[in-house]
Amino acid sequence: MDTLTIRRPDDWHLHLRDGAMMRAVLPETTRHFARAIIMPNLVPPVVTGADAADYRDRILSAKPRGSKFQPLMTLYLTEETQVGDLRAAAEIGLITAVKLYPAGATTNSASGVKDFTKVKRVLENMAQIGLPLLVHGEVTDPDIDIFDREAVFIDRVLDPIRRDIPGLRVVMEHVTTSDAVDYVRAGGPDLAATITTHHLVINRNHILAGGIRPHYYCLPVAKRETHRRALVAAATGTDTAFFLGTDSAPHTDTAKLQPCGCAGCFTAPNTLSILTEVFEQHGALDRLENFTSLNGPAFYRLPANDDTITLRKGEPVSYPAKIDTDDGPVTVFDPGMPLHWRVIED
Repeated sequence: MDTLTIRRPDDWHLHLRDGAMMRAVLPETTRHFARAIIMPNLVPPVVTGADAADYRDRILSAKPRGSKFQPLMTLYLTEETQVGDLRAAAEIGLITAVKLYPAGATTNSASGVKDFTKVKRVLENMAQIGLPLLVHGEVTDPDIDIFDREAVFIDRVLDPIRRDIPGLRVVMEHVTTSDAVDYVRAGGPDLAATITTHHLVINRNHILAGGIRPHYYCLPVAKRETHRRALVAAATGTDTAFFLGTDSAPHTDTAKLQPCGCAGCFTAPNTLSILTEVFEQHGALDRLENFTSLNGPAFYRLPANDDTITLRKGEPVSYPAKIDTDDGPVTVFDPGMPLHWRVIED
């Protein structure tokens, strides 16, 4: 097979930032994706319906002329989130989900939740109206090893919440462990997970072996090779609970290359080439459309996209090493392997 046509994909976890950065990186997503769940961890965060409307309008005004890209907005869950505001935003279709960051878990998460009892009423209302909760699934306790924080989050936080609030629809975002894959597989129809492009490609050796490679540093951090293989099996398999959320997270090189560098991999430009390569390597090209274009809309109760894109296999594809922004250059994720598939129809 040297050509592959699939329904146009969606990205169910995307960071666009704001201002000059957003204007520079947005076209890298709109080129291939019809919709994307937009993360709300700006400074200050997107915590109210009014915040979401303003941010949506800034995105729409920045997208390329003629683009039909649709940003799907989210609210940042805090201990002060108001039920009435959240429900009103959901009822008019302004927001598609709510994001839970444990305080201090990742970039711009200082406003996140510390006491989960304080958000129980909000979560109960979300269960009533079917509004998904998107979780950054890591505990932040300093006594928990960073490589164990996802598994501990499932046991200490997520499973108790789901037992306490039946019917709450949850997406475990950017899962990185076999523990999370197993939990999602056994979780029933109200639980799903996104898998990133970079976690299908790298393990923790890519970050640390032979020298520190900051452009592979992300949160949740990449784990052992056994966990990467579990993610590939989930993505290329038949379980509809798993779908693409790139977690494409641009930071300028200045922010990445410092003693305390930022976490995030910028994968928007080359994600589809990387994914097609991975799926072909595992004999699963026939399942790529499910992962990129069908499983996500099904969980979110949205229609799949009608239009299609076509990828063609040929000589290795070249992508820019960096994207220039008015804030500084952003390095594009390097998968460390030749990419033979390129999108030829948009």
